[in-house]
Amino acid sequence: MISATGSLRSLRHRNYRLFYGANILSNIGSWAQRIAQDWLVLELTHSSKQIGIVTGLQFLPSLLFSMYGGKLADRKDKRQLLYITNGGVGITALILGMLVVNGSVHIWHVYILALLLGLFSAIDGPIRFAFTPELVGTKDIPNAVSLNSANFHMGRLIGPALSGFLIAWFGTGPSFLLNAGTYIFVLGALFMMNEEDLMKESKPKTEAKLREAIAYVRARKDIVAIMITVFFAGTFGLNFQIFSAMMATKIYGRGPATYGSLGSFIAIGSLTAAIISAKMDKRRGPRFVMGFATLFGLWVAVTSVMPTYIYYSATLPLLGFLSLTTMISANSYIQQTTDPQIRGRVMGIYLMVFMGGTPFGSPLVGWVMEHIGVRQTIAWCGIIASASAFITFMILRGNVARPASILVDDVLEADLDGYKG
Repeated sequence: MISATGSLRSLRHRNYRLFYGANILSNIGSWAQRIAQDWLVLELTHSSKQIGIVTGLQFLPSLLFSMYGGKLADRKDKRQLLYITNGGVGITALILGMLVVNGSVHIWHVYILALLLGLFSAIDGPIRFAFTPELVGTKDIPNAVSLNSANFHMGRLIGPALSGFLIAWFGTGPSFLLNAGTYIFVLGALFMMNEEDLMKESKPKTEAKLREAIAYVRARKDIVAIMITVFFAGTFGLNFQIFSAMMATKIYGRGPATYGSLGSFIAIGSLTAAIISAKMDKRRGPRFVMGFATLFGLWVAVTSVMPTYIYYSATLPLLGFLSLTTMISANSYIQQTTDPQIRGRVMGIYLMVFMGGTPFGSPLVGWVMEHIGVRQTIAWCGIIASASAFITFMILRGNVARPASILVDDVLEADLDGYKG
């Protein structure tokens, strides 16, 4: 019997258990594919710039479609939408895997399929976030967010190392096919859920308008501070794929097995952060997010000066801990302090901001690496992420309290009164 107050309390809900178990396998496959995709690009092009371009293409849809995914989440059946998005991701992985195994893959195939994968993921993200309260209820959102992060990083702990082994022995193809196969379990979990146990909230009485969500976010200075912070952290600090690929191959001269293990080292710290967060009931607000983001950026810069592969690997668990503590805190705060009537659209805006800089940041990082060097680029990325969080804190630190009421009408009315005053 799972305690209603323990660190695993969200797992007492059957629908959540089903989804959680399936996503363990899916996350292992997703992380295996991430490593294989980067290695495939290196094999095809031998260019850090090309890794940046592929990463940018994969995240470009987040900039364009995350808000649309949030709008769908507020108006349509979330479980039915997740059938489509997860099925789409599985099919793109299957196609790329077959192309690699058949020996007919070209870089333009990777471009197109990365863009399609990003499209499905961009729509899936806000729907998945908005689906969590239906699985566990509003009270358990912070715990579920932490457990979801632990799930994600269990995949990150196993997937990269598994992918490195598969690449070393069989090439990149099996990692893509493995990922495609895991989505069968996700679709099965969605099918097996009990509809009556979903804790659905009433649909908005009016049409889900994006401009209403934008006005709501603009009126919430606490959410604005968090979004500014995660934008710079995501655009410059969270380029772990490019950082690790270039440090492993260009600086330390390592192969696919050791490159894959770097992701697992990051996951050790990330998983620790998720477990600690799951035990904490206290909400961690904007000041906490900005403080940890400042430390995270500084530590990114520290990793750039490590002289050997061993020293570099040793810095990665703390990097994972700082990054995930920042992101869990930001995610759970916004989910828990947003009016349920508008939560899907707000999470769509959040994901657009969080990942929307990656289509420009990743290619830029790859291009800069080829011109000024790997270590120098990583150091500057960390400095920019840290300085941005600190400056945001200094400017907005006195204006980030949660409003007395989070209801849409109350927040917009208070903002209008403040503007008139």
